[in-house]
Amino acid sequence: MVENDNGQEQENEERYRGPWGHIIRGMWRSPLGLFGVALTTISITLMLVGVVIDQLGLIHNPYIGVITFMILPGGMITGLLIIPLAAFLRRRQYYKYGVERDHLHINLSDHRHRKFVVGFVALTVINIAILAVIGYEGYHFTDSPYFCGVVCHKVMEPEYTRYLRSPHVRVACVECHIGPGADWFVRAKISGLRQVMAVMTDSFSKPIPAPVTHLRPARDTCEECHWPEKFHGKKVKSFTHFTNQNQATPEVNEIALHIGGRNPQTNVFEGIHWHVSNDVKVSYLAVDDKRTKIAKVQVVRPDGSQEEFVNKSIEIPEGKQLQWRVMDCVDCHNRPTHVYDMPEERVDFGLLSKRINPEIPGIREDSLLVINREYATRDEAKTKMIEHLVGLQGLRGKEQLDKYEIDIRKAGEYLVETYLVNVWPEMNIAWGTYPVHLGHQFAEQGYGCFRCHDEEHVSDKGGTITQDCGLCHDEPQ
Repeated sequence: MVENDNGQEQENEERYRGPWGHIIRGMWRSPLGLFGVALTTISITLMLVGVVIDQLGLIHNPYIGVITFMILPGGMITGLLIIPLAAFLRRRQYYKYGVERDHLHINLSDHRHRKFVVGFVALTVINIAILAVIGYEGYHFTDSPYFCGVVCHKVMEPEYTRYLRSPHVRVACVECHIGPGADWFVRAKISGLRQVMAVMTDSFSKPIPAPVTHLRPARDTCEECHWPEKFHGKKVKSFTHFTNQNQATPEVNEIALHIGGRNPQTNVFEGIHWHVSNDVKVSYLAVDDKRTKIAKVQVVRPDGSQEEFVNKSIEIPEGKQLQWRVMDCVDCHNRPTHVYDMPEERVDFGLLSKRINPEIPGIREDSLLVINREYATRDEAKTKMIEHLVGLQGLRGKEQLDKYEIDIRKAGEYLVETYLVNVWPEMNIAWGTYPVHLGHQFAEQGYGCFRCHDEEHVSDKGGTITQDCGLCHDEPQ
């Protein structure tokens, strides 16, 4: 009789549970269901903790952000997908073993079904809200300079270091590399997946190649702030140099750059920025990836006339697909943010700022020898540079070394500091790895204005692209 009562109670309980009850109860008895519930719960909990840590700034670690905004949301979504999958597989087991169960249905007149629907909707809203917040914060995290520069530390450390010392440090990386709009955002994220794979497989280029081949046109990025229509007048620029013979008194050279743009008096474009004015279109055909060998230049002037200048000494490779490029800001300002210094510039700045004592005989020459030495690693440079400088100064006499040793070591510390923000042997980045096109500093390597302004690009009308210095600069008045 007892057995009949227990059996009856069990039967009533199962009947009361219904088909939905069997599935929900069955999920907790399924390893896959338990895994889905656990993965979802743990992911949500850790995401919320990560957001709190990020907002309060309790831990400054880029990988906390990666886990919070990229890995855990994936875990949460995976868990949410596993739960109904486990329920479905559990349901199929009933039929496999011949267990008869009622068809699934929702009856809102049944209070148990109403509770289920309300609970399901509430949990769905909560999950969507959590994912929306995480997605929003994750979007800003992955678009931040911190993410670009610190997460891919090995690859981007050089570029990020120079970015932090640049005039554009308050401009986010994505504002120049991507710009506004969904189209370029999607392109960048797809390209980012390829770059992540390259980092994981250690197949990325060392150093990172320049120029960036798929960079967005400057008119969509640079000109959001720098408006060529408003460029005009001149800008005086000073160049300060010391020599090994005179470390105390610098040579100062000043030139007045014709910034150009629209002249408000004549209403015509002129000067350096004539190249990117709205009324002029300058295109060029480069035969190398560095864009240093320009075979042809086309100019469309405001009156609609066209002229093509050809340098016949530059051969166009047969079978190679070359593309004409419309000239924009980065064709001259090719390092607008990630600007690397040169040894003489930094040593002369050290003398000017007294970080290097100019009264020490031979300190400029010895500093250049030390900073230009090749070191296998940055750690080696940190441990040996100061002693190298002390050793070179010691060769000039013990009396001099004893007198200036403290200042010599301070100069060595400055050289180490300078080296560490410019040279990365592990990435094959040395002094001068990234030349600039501004001016004539790297003209011997094919960089700068003389790529086109060489008097060798000739049109069929007999015109040439002039090399006249007065076109771009003159003496300050």
